[in-house]
Amino acid sequence: MKLVIWAIALLVIISLTAGAGLWYFWSSNLPYSGILDEYNPPVITEVYSAEGEVIGRFWNEKRIVTPLEKMPENLINAFVAAEDGHFFKHIGIDITGIIRSIIKNQLAGRKKQGASTITQQVARLLLLKSQEKKYKRKVREIILSFQIEKKYSKEKIQFLYLNEIYLGSGAYGVESAARTYFNKGVAELNLAECAMLGGLYQAPSKYSP
Repeated sequence: MKLVIWAIALLVIISLTAGAGLWYFWSSNLPYSGILDEYNPPVITEVYSAEGEVIGRFWNEKRIVTPLEKMPENLINAFVAAEDGHFFKHIGIDITGIIRSIIKNQLAGRKKQGASTITQQVARLLLLKSQEKKYKRKVREIILSFQIEKKYSKEKIQFLYLNEIYLGSGAYGVESAARTYFNKGVAELNLAECAMLGGLYQAPSKYSP
């Protein structure tokens, strides 16, 4: 009996050691998540006349950075519902979402549903821009997601996500998308317009109005 207990204990120690080693290996040379403290993405540059009127706009990415508190709650909820239903409960990854995605993809015989959380998407969009092998990038993405969740509030993560994502027709971020599709600021969007933008990110060219 003692031999069995010692064997189990040894296996546990080996497993933990191997897991720690793998975690260290995949964590090495990761981008520093703290750079998200200062979010300075490409934005629209406006040129004004001497009278203070806008006479030209230039951009590489058509984006207007907007504080989260100026976005409608319906819009925020729409993206959570469409992209990451357990956003306020998980710590970076959604285990139930991963299991559900695996089952649905197996039943469909192809990749039909992803399982990336909003936090993982922030890690991918802002920290992992290099073209790595998919499995390696996914592991690094998960580790960074844990780091982001530990360092930042859910509100900060939403702010980064909703200002960074591409929503089709040259629009980056929800403010630019609102002006592009509805000719109004994001704060003026109604419930239906919020719902439309919330479902747009997965396939902007397919679902854009």
